[in-house]
Amino acid sequence: MLLRFPECVEVDAWTGVAWRVGQATVAHVFGGEDQLIRITFRAEPDEVMAFEHLGSPYFRASWGPNVVGLLLDDDTDWAELAELLTDSYCLQAPVRLASQVPRPA
Repeated sequence: MLLRFPECVEVDAWTGVAWRVGQATVAHVFGGEDQLIRITFRAEPDEVMAFEHLGSPYFRASWGPNVVGLLLDDDTDWAELAELLTDSYCLQAPVRLASQVPRPA
């Protein structure tokens, strides 16, 4: 899904796989010691707080002020995740690239 965004590339991360636009990370998928799969992405500061208050399956990642995590499981809402990843890309990409991404009306 992320590779359809302008200049977004998949790279090996310190663990798992990440997607970047330029030097900015859009999303990162990795497994924890508990063998559960997680994805992190960027969000606006007020959204980070909202996700933090929602609790599981969301969590606040400790490696950045605007990084949110989501535990991927059988109950994952993939359409919602696609929207969150689109938002993350638009936050991380230069304006000239983000403006090329179709947004819901």
